[in-house]
Amino acid sequence: MKRLLRSVKILRVVARYRLDTFFDGMNLPFYLRVLLKLLPWRYTVAADLPRGERLRLALEALGPVFIKFGQMLSTRRDLLPDDVAEELKKLQDQVPPFGGAEAQHIIEQSLGQPVSELFAQFEQQPLASASVAQVHKATLGDGRDVVVKVIRPGIERTIQKDVALLYSLAQIAQAIWADGRRLRPVEVVAEYEQTIFDELDLRKEAANGSQLHRNFDGSDVLYIPEIYWDYTRSNVLVMERIHGIPVADIAQLEAQNTDMKKLAERGVEIFFTQVFRDSFFHADMHPGNIFVSRDNPQSPQYIAVDFGIVGSLTPEDQSYLARNFLAFFQRDYRQVAQLHVDSGWVPSDTNVDAFETAIRSVCEPIFEKPLKEISFGQVLLGLFQTARRFNMEVQPQLVLLQKTLLNIEGLGRQLYPELDLWKTAKPFLEGWMKERMGPKAVYRSIKQQAPDWLEKMPHMPQLVFDALNQVRRLDDNRARDLRAYAAARDELERRHRPTRYLGGALILLALISGNDQAMDWLASVSTASWIAAGVGLYLVVRR
Repeated sequence: MKRLLRSVKILRVVARYRLDTFFDGMNLPFYLRVLLKLLPWRYTVAADLPRGERLRLALEALGPVFIKFGQMLSTRRDLLPDDVAEELKKLQDQVPPFGGAEAQHIIEQSLGQPVSELFAQFEQQPLASASVAQVHKATLGDGRDVVVKVIRPGIERTIQKDVALLYSLAQIAQAIWADGRRLRPVEVVAEYEQTIFDELDLRKEAANGSQLHRNFDGSDVLYIPEIYWDYTRSNVLVMERIHGIPVADIAQLEAQNTDMKKLAERGVEIFFTQVFRDSFFHADMHPGNIFVSRDNPQSPQYIAVDFGIVGSLTPEDQSYLARNFLAFFQRDYRQVAQLHVDSGWVPSDTNVDAFETAIRSVCEPIFEKPLKEISFGQVLLGLFQTARRFNMEVQPQLVLLQKTLLNIEGLGRQLYPELDLWKTAKPFLEGWMKERMGPKAVYRSIKQQAPDWLEKMPHMPQLVFDALNQVRRLDDNRARDLRAYAAARDELERRHRPTRYLGGALILLALISGNDQAMDWLASVSTASWIAAGVGLYLVVRR
């Protein structure tokens, strides 16, 4: 019933903001065009607001799951018209806030003290408001400037309804869509469910921020604000307040003569460092969460906030992705195809030659072009068609990585359209692979495992002795089993021998006596019985 009510609400929002107009002029199948014409609200509700504003308001009305989707779309200027992208950009930090007094009540209830005792100063007016939480400026008693993040009240129930609806849509898609099983939409929704509910626990976000802070401690390319754990609970987080320029504010960045090329290249460097060096990456890198320090425009430093969504990869995933990237950069499409087969992404009986050709036709056109000339929408479409042809499966564990890649591309396109993404990333990946597989990597592995080896060394003689004893016991058990098997076989042979002799003797007696009743009996015996009796007679004669 809840899913039905939520579906009705979505339909009402679509009608209220006339989102059906986005399909006008598209090359749709005939039956869909007829269906659009029959929608009753097309003739009763006016589409009097600009289309971008209508889409933004609809996403805001539908709640956090849809706002997150709008945030991701706002970074894809290559996919959206400028008017729509500018409106969706407001979803990054301009979502309508809830009351400041209510936020103050949540803070006091969670931390167990009045705001006047917790902070020297606290502003009820929100500094920024996003889909899941909003932040307020404050000052600690020692004068340090901080921001206080507060989870929206009642947001968990809304997300539960949306996720339940997504599950229903995913199950329907998997049941009726030809590509549904291969694309595994239910597993993708499950991955998203875990991610967004983790985002509701600000203690997890604080832990993520602390980890990123350690990973980039002292770095001149990325700064992570300090977390104040004494003031942090599941629905309240307090961290250092940063002062920077929003990364999407190109005019302000250019006004202070920021080196835009270096800024864009450092963004790529940060991404690959997080993914391959640390296996712990900020997975919500839309422009509302990224700032640029004002301190040194010629050597710009990023500042990241909002660590509710992070991703990590296993060593196998890291190695697989790095080898794939390097093979792409080297245009070794044979290696790319073989890696897909070896990893199990495509069936083992895939025709590697045909797969290689298909990958080449998709990827070859993107090389040796600046980022502004590369249509990643077309590349993704081509790869999807390739996946469909070769039954490639979606890997749910990489969904966050794919989302982050989209964000990185959108940021790079805004900051420095001439950026050569491949040229920037290739040296980093080559260095990482060399470090991972070279002599230094072997030395590091030995150094890391040496304490365990030294700890186990005194026990090695006993372990070897126990292992040899176990092998000897296995050999003894095997020999005993063979002897028992031979004895059982001999016993079975011995028990069957009298029956064969008796059958042969009866046949021989009937033939010698020539008795009519005996001959009638012989005539009534089946062919199988005759064969068995013949074998018995042979054994009697041979005996």
